[in-house]
Amino acid sequence: MTELCSGKTEFALPETATSDEQQHGSAQTVEAASEEAEVFFTTFVEETNWNELAVAADGVVDTALADRLNTPLQIGGRTIANRLFLAPMAGLGHIAYRQVLDSFGGYGLAFTGMCSARAVPTENPAVSPVFSWRKEELPTLVCQLFGADPDDMAAAARRVEAEGFFGVDINMGCSVAPIVKKGCGAGLMRDPERAVRMVDKVRSAVSCPVFVKMRTGWSPEPEAAVTLARRIQDAGADALVFHPRVAPDRRTQRPRIPHIGLVKEALNIPVFGNGDVFDAADCTAMLDRTGCDGISVGRLAIAKPWIFSQWSKGFVPVKQTYRDTLFAIMDALEEHYDPTRAIKFYKKYIMYYAASFTFGNKLFGRLIRGDNMQAMRANALAEFARLPQVSVRPNLLMFCM
Repeated sequence: MTELCSGKTEFALPETATSDEQQHGSAQTVEAASEEAEVFFTTFVEETNWNELAVAADGVVDTALADRLNTPLQIGGRTIANRLFLAPMAGLGHIAYRQVLDSFGGYGLAFTGMCSARAVPTENPAVSPVFSWRKEELPTLVCQLFGADPDDMAAAARRVEAEGFFGVDINMGCSVAPIVKKGCGAGLMRDPERAVRMVDKVRSAVSCPVFVKMRTGWSPEPEAAVTLARRIQDAGADALVFHPRVAPDRRTQRPRIPHIGLVKEALNIPVFGNGDVFDAADCTAMLDRTGCDGISVGRLAIAKPWIFSQWSKGFVPVKQTYRDTLFAIMDALEEHYDPTRAIKFYKKYIMYYAASFTFGNKLFGRLIRGDNMQAMRANALAEFARLPQVSVRPNLLMFCM
């Protein structure tokens, strides 16, 4: 233990470990560190008035924005309670994360991770890392599908509807090379005829709401995206999530927010804007500038699962919220996944989580040391004994990794 100038005590890993133990992270060293950190942190929490530690950057409640977001909306004949979506993403919106998200609430719909249309018809939710859910979340959960063949997508959509999901989402936005090369994701925007045929097939296969997420396309000019969006609407889509970046851009350039407005003006179905919404002011600005019907939040919601509740319900996080959320994520990952997959998903999550803190890149490195969840818990206990400083806005460089 070491003394801080405030009189509080800071946890430090034992100094008696040998260099070999430090190098290899022996189970004994990790266990001792974890036990000592847990004892310290229990005492620390009991002695600290957490209610006085509201995070300044998160402490403002915008009631006007909340009123806008909490206006119900009809999508495909069904009503959603508010206009915030957890965006469709890959490797982040899994069942464990959504369990933590659900504990805060405040969103209208959440989307699963990317599920293969070829696999879904016969996939077993008990073992699938992506096509899995909790029964209680189905009324507000949309299954995100990717595929190249319209018939495959229709068959997968039938399974999705049979399981009781709110709706099905067709991914036309993923620009990762292996996905695009197979004609999936943003690759569909290179073949508008096939994209429209896919929407038509899915629409004919199910009665639940059909969503499409798409980008500006493969050119920075918006005309092709607007035209395709109209055709997607005519083919039977009930709502569109629009991300105004060109497909090859992995968030190296700012999104062209006016493109959302152009798509919204061209359509009658609800359009949800997506891209670089990092605080309540960004959310309000996107609504005002584009006239979109709602906001789809991705990376920020991963970093701060309470953000929907903050914007729509007036939840105000304190610093303990950050600590408790991290441990809730670990608990949920261990509940739903085997140790190998749990640690893989955890380390991917931590990149976004750490972006909320000053010097988040260094914090990220310290939080992911080790190769098992026991080591991750010891890391987290040690780091949060020092109360990392929260940034006003997330580290966008980390969000681009």
